[in-house]
Amino acid sequence: MARLSLVPKDREFFRLFDEAGTNILRAAQLLDQLMKSWPEAGGLGRDILICEQEGDRITHDIIHRLNSTSVTPIDREDIFALASGLDDIVDFTEEAADFMGLYNIEAPMEQALQLTRVLEDSCRNIAQALERLRGFQDLNHYLVEVNRLENEGDRITREALASLFSGGIDPMVVIRWKDIFDRLEHAIDATEKVANILEGIVVKHT
Repeated sequence: MARLSLVPKDREFFRLFDEAGTNILRAAQLLDQLMKSWPEAGGLGRDILICEQEGDRITHDIIHRLNSTSVTPIDREDIFALASGLDDIVDFTEEAADFMGLYNIEAPMEQALQLTRVLEDSCRNIAQALERLRGFQDLNHYLVEVNRLENEGDRITREALASLFSGGIDPMVVIRWKDIFDRLEHAIDATEKVANILEGIVVKHT
């Protein structure tokens, strides 16, 4: 049985979540471009930082609206969790890009290229799911795909770490790449967290 609720005419939260979805996808696409063309495309790190700042702005707008609105279209705790989860995605994405320059990486490892593609695909599915959230439509296709991609990201990360510790690699290089892989893995994990939040929201409203 569908849950009855008083849905306000103000649907600004959904517009802000659409913005956040577009922003995480842009950040992931920029990181993919940066990895593919590193180090020539190192300047894209600045564009990713702008995405991170835009994510902070969107999160602030959502929280401000949450604190000033008495009736919300979805549960308040879900709004807060979704906003925080989306912000985490772009934060980890920006950190991965920042570490590439901070650590003076000469060339990307193949697994880093694979992980950025996984992250981009995950963010695309999250963005598409967010576009359909306002109608509480069936998001299962997008959310299942995010889960599959997260598993794929785990596999690639394990392979990456195994290659780092296989011997013969400068320990400082190992430490630096482990940091980068950690950030990429955290970003992908954050997309799965957002997918789980979205699944819970849809269940409550169907």
